[in-house]
Amino acid sequence: MIRAVVFDLDGVLVDSERLWDQARRDVVAEHGDAWPDEATAAMQGMNSPEWAGYLHDELGVRLPTAQIIDLVVDDLLAHYREHLPLLPGAVDAVHRMATRWPLGLASSSNRVVIDTVLRAAGLTAGFAATLSSEEVPRGKPAPDVYLEIARRLQQHPRDCVAVEDSTNGIRSAVAAGLRVIAVPNHEYPPHEEVLEQALVVLDNLDELSVEVVAAL
Repeated sequence: MIRAVVFDLDGVLVDSERLWDQARRDVVAEHGDAWPDEATAAMQGMNSPEWAGYLHDELGVRLPTAQIIDLVVDDLLAHYREHLPLLPGAVDAVHRMATRWPLGLASSSNRVVIDTVLRAAGLTAGFAATLSSEEVPRGKPAPDVYLEIARRLQQHPRDCVAVEDSTNGIRSAVAAGLRVIAVPNHEYPPHEEVLEQALVVLDNLDELSVEVVAAL
């Protein structure tokens, strides 16, 4: 039996991966060293202390990590105030799932970003529990954020479905024992061998139906 559905945020409900990447690149360009090719993929799924530490330790940003986080998040929220980049079908998908199951949200975004997005999209009431990976010890691909959101939903992880888009997000949900539906990010697609761990792969959120989830 499926007893809860857990959404990721970035790349699933909002088209934000590029904005996060650019905000971090801007901080490195102003305060650090060169941006290596592997940096974008390396930070996907990291929580804010982890990626701020990466910018500081690996990319030479000589600022306190708290200041690094503030600079990146402030840049992201400024973009959101101008335009919230909801992905097509996001609001309807949340509403469809909420008619059948309690919903959780397990995101690498900071708490302030989660709350801002859900409030602006009118989706706050749709979620029984939301969690930022900055609120657990380790970010994705560690299972911490999914284990904790299942606990807050009062469900066993195996009875929950995660809707994910990225390599580290899928790894995190699988490691926690959730069943995974993948909606791959087209700009930053998950590794093929990781995508194979998803039970269902969809092209877009319009395909995320009650029937698809219930069949798991």
